[in-house]
Amino acid sequence: MAEKVALITGGVRGIGRTIALNLAERGWAVAICYRKSEAEAKAALAAIQEKGARGLAIQCDVSNPNSAAELVQQVEKEWERIDALINGAGPYHRVNLLDETIDGWHEMFDNNLHPVFYLSRAVASGMKARKWGRIINFSMANADQLIGQPFVTAHYIAKVSVLILTKTLARLLAPDGITVNAISPGFIDSGSAPPEELAKMLKNIPAGYLGATQDVAAIVNFLLSDEARYVNGANIHVSGGWGI
Repeated sequence: MAEKVALITGGVRGIGRTIALNLAERGWAVAICYRKSEAEAKAALAAIQEKGARGLAIQCDVSNPNSAAELVQQVEKEWERIDALINGAGPYHRVNLLDETIDGWHEMFDNNLHPVFYLSRAVASGMKARKWGRIINFSMANADQLIGQPFVTAHYIAKVSVLILTKTLARLLAPDGITVNAISPGFIDSGSAPPEELAKMLKNIPAGYLGATQDVAAIVNFLLSDEARYVNGANIHVSGGWGI
């Protein structure tokens, strides 16, 4: 297979890093972006290059629409294409809704929802011209249940909205050979949540154990493949049965 190019947000740690290394092993050129984690970005880039793949690590605040557009332009200028966009960045904080600040409320949408729109719009034209592309967005395992979330309210609403945006983009881009799908992880041992919080959740996971970052990366590998060419607008739970 000719080399393909992936752009991964949130690609310097956790799930995103595992995805980046998986794609590097499969011969993809991989661009990762980071906001502040320069040391982790350098380490991730070195690991990508150790796989024999081309890599880029670019500092970018994708919550800024102009910066997001410039990120896409920079990768396309360097490698002439972006075949896969993986919107993996998705920070959250826990706070009672009635104690949430205005800035905290907006931060959750600015970092979890808006970049998916900014970046998808930016990569779409090139994918349409080549009649092939893959966009993968990240939600959360119980977002489609529309349940009350007193402590992660804005984050949850943003992840629900990601599912709607995913389906809409899928319908718009399908005629051009582009698929847009969502992955909804449950409790994954990715290093982003405190170990004690994850341990408390074990009793609620039907499978009886935490997921690994490789469990998510395996779904990404499938969705990027030609075997998944007819999978479009899907929301795939990777949760061991939690949240369904």
